[in-house]
Amino acid sequence: MAHFHIKKKKGRPYLYVREIARVNGKPKVISQTYIGSPDRVASLVKGQSQEITTLKAEEFGALWLAQQADKDFDLCSMIDEIIPPADREKGPSIGEYFLYCVWNRMIETVSKNKLSDWYKRTAIQHIRPVDLNELSCKRYWDKWDRVDEKTLNTIISKFFRRLWQVEKPSSDCLLFDTTNYYTFMGSQTLSKIACRGKNKEGRHNLRQIGLGLLVARDTRLPLFYSIYPGNIHDSKHFESIMEEMFRVACDLNNTKERLTIVIDKGMNSEGNYTWIDEHSRVHFITTYSTYFAQELAATPLDRFEIADTARNRRLIDEERREECQLAYRTKKEYWGKERSVIITYNPRTARKKSYTFESKLDTIRQELLAMRTKVKEGAAHWKKAEDVQARYIRLCQRLHMAPDLFTLNFETSANGLNMSFRKDPYIVKQKKLMFGKNIIITDNTDWATKDIIEASLDRWQVEDRFRLSKNEDLVGVQPIRHWTDSKIKCHLFTCVAAMAYLRRIELKLKSAGIERTAENVMDDMKHLHSILTLPKGARKPTRRLETPSKTQAEVLSAFGHHINEGGVLQPVT
Repeated sequence: MAHFHIKKKKGRPYLYVREIARVNGKPKVISQTYIGSPDRVASLVKGQSQEITTLKAEEFGALWLAQQADKDFDLCSMIDEIIPPADREKGPSIGEYFLYCVWNRMIETVSKNKLSDWYKRTAIQHIRPVDLNELSCKRYWDKWDRVDEKTLNTIISKFFRRLWQVEKPSSDCLLFDTTNYYTFMGSQTLSKIACRGKNKEGRHNLRQIGLGLLVARDTRLPLFYSIYPGNIHDSKHFESIMEEMFRVACDLNNTKERLTIVIDKGMNSEGNYTWIDEHSRVHFITTYSTYFAQELAATPLDRFEIADTARNRRLIDEERREECQLAYRTKKEYWGKERSVIITYNPRTARKKSYTFESKLDTIRQELLAMRTKVKEGAAHWKKAEDVQARYIRLCQRLHMAPDLFTLNFETSANGLNMSFRKDPYIVKQKKLMFGKNIIITDNTDWATKDIIEASLDRWQVEDRFRLSKNEDLVGVQPIRHWTDSKIKCHLFTCVAAMAYLRRIELKLKSAGIERTAENVMDDMKHLHSILTLPKGARKPTRRLETPSKTQAEVLSAFGHHINEGGVLQPVT
């Protein structure tokens, strides 16, 4: 309840509005707003000011939405059951430290150093009161120091089991992929998981941490994740976690007789598929590099037919048959067994690659003409055939083109070195036949071609989760600001939990007929404020919510609430 409070400084009275709530069972001032001098207070009380005076406005909508996403989980209690408060421990519990971090990563990510200041702009004290001075980076360090690896794994396992109970994913097809996140951790800082490797953001000079993510195909909800050193190859990491991952997936999805995991070519290795072949419930769909199957990828298009996919049916209805994806199915031995192999052809991709390819061929030709002129003129450094050949290879590497597309010939005469070149038409033709082609391999020989293609294409769903994790405003995994492995693992758990909550919000809205992304919804709801006002002639301030916009009202309604004319949030009856 808000009330006026008078402070005297050097004998002069000053008026504040105070709000008190119970924090850890004890009454505490959660908000204090300066009003002004006695003269201004008198004018406010007498109604000489405007109809309604806004004393304070705080972000409410997005934080309330984050609280709704946590209702089915109660993450704080879940963690506190595993790590109960220590003797004489004061302030927020470890579960609350995790919860307040997850909520922040759902709305507007900031570092732990700025977390307290960020929460001061929000209506957190009217949603879940907390002593904001306790939400400091030092206190996070002290609290998370009590979370060892075994305990964190217990928290993660319990969280995902609860997620499966709440959502009950019905799909028997799961998607797995990996990514990495860079950190500014110094080279001298000890870490087993922050290592230099091929960074997907191009930050190869920085140490990075790898993350593998398993996602349910029907809901895009994360079901399992693993952290690994940034210098480990994807296939090696996949091999190391297969047993654990599939055990977890099979335990969670105990009603399914078989599970299919969709992966990309980075996970391919004979050992991995030998393990899958020996597992009775697990099957796979993967892609295969056309570089290692050029003869297969060069299959003539007259053997292809239009795939019966949802996208193709839509294109046919729009009379755009020429844009349809084509497919050719066969069988071939891979990794010691005969597999179903599908080659797909995308006309649009083929046209783009052909245009780029022809442009690069022309660039190489122009450069070769210039090289030939320099050789003919006997220019310095152009008198040895091996030097010219090396320059040509470097040119091809720079353009990411194979050097066998052109053949260079050199002859030595009385006038010096002569050079000629010719394009190899057969190799050029074979390269063009591969454009727009993609190879899919699976042991699901009983699946229809369209089902295999659509499952492979759905890998975008896990890639979409990675894009969200690298969003600067939501989730915001990188840059990782922690510098010990245990704290990094706690940080990554809060990010994955935030991803899960945000996706659940999208699913809840979708079930209400509202197709919106989490980014769009959170940005919209951030502008729904809780305001402290002093109506004209009133003798005490009151708190109310702003009148929601149409889109904000739709979101509130989807979660079973509305804001009445008095600015009070109420359940829909």
